[in-house]
Amino acid sequence: MHLLLAGSSTAPPGTLDNPVLHHLANVASRASLRETSGYGSGLRKFHLFCDIFSVPKDIRLPAPFAVLHSFALWAATDPPPDDLVLRTAPEPFEPVSIAVIRKYLAAVRAWHIAQGWPPPLSHDDHQRINWSLHGLESMCTARHKPICPPITLAMLSTLKGCLQLHDPFNACVWAMASCAFFGMMCFGEVSVKSRSDFSPTRHLTRHDAFFGTDLLGKAFARLDLPSAKTAQPGETQPVFLTEQGDLCPLAALRNLAHVVPALAADPLFSW
Repeated sequence: MHLLLAGSSTAPPGTLDNPVLHHLANVASRASLRETSGYGSGLRKFHLFCDIFSVPKDIRLPAPFAVLHSFALWAATDPPPDDLVLRTAPEPFEPVSIAVIRKYLAAVRAWHIAQGWPPPLSHDDHQRINWSLHGLESMCTARHKPICPPITLAMLSTLKGCLQLHDPFNACVWAMASCAFFGMMCFGEVSVKSRSDFSPTRHLTRHDAFFGTDLLGKAFARLDLPSAKTAQPGETQPVFLTEQGDLCPLAALRNLAHVVPALAADPLFSW
């Protein structure tokens, strides 16, 4: 998800109506965007939240306090076993740490500024959100059962070191792991229970993978999930991937396509 992605609302003019001043504003904004490469996951998480809770597009940008406060609450919540309301809620939860949530809010702030809107949260707004996050953090630390540890870059690096990427099965495993990690996908979204269970209406195919470059000339890949719990009926859920050094999911996908040639209707992850 890119900071140059425009919302449905038009921002007020940020400069005088002069082509030179418009150009200077665009150049300055693009220069600032070079320092925000880590914001993509925060924006994707925000749009995922908006899709789950059916937030209208005209209040995603600019986003009012109620939307961003709700986003922070949802992103921080790991439903406890004894809370029946949360455990039976139809909306899925994908909890992250309080520190990560603050980075997500910083990403949304940068997105607003890049699109010509003022920062969406005031100092008092941040104080109110921090109050809520502190309460949720206290609930989490009071549990007897620890949260399962996350998958880390070190784990991915170890996995890759154990695989022979010229082998079809190994190439497939690595592409699945890399895309699931950097695309923030559940493993069920990149895997199929069995060959007979595969369906192009529910699972990724080679046709659902698209490579391109953004407005800054940086390479990306987009995977269009044909069936996702956060997608509207009949719509796909796009997942954006960017280059990530030695663990790059784009390189993993290209290697898979080279090692395991397939038709457009075949499973994306196959061997």
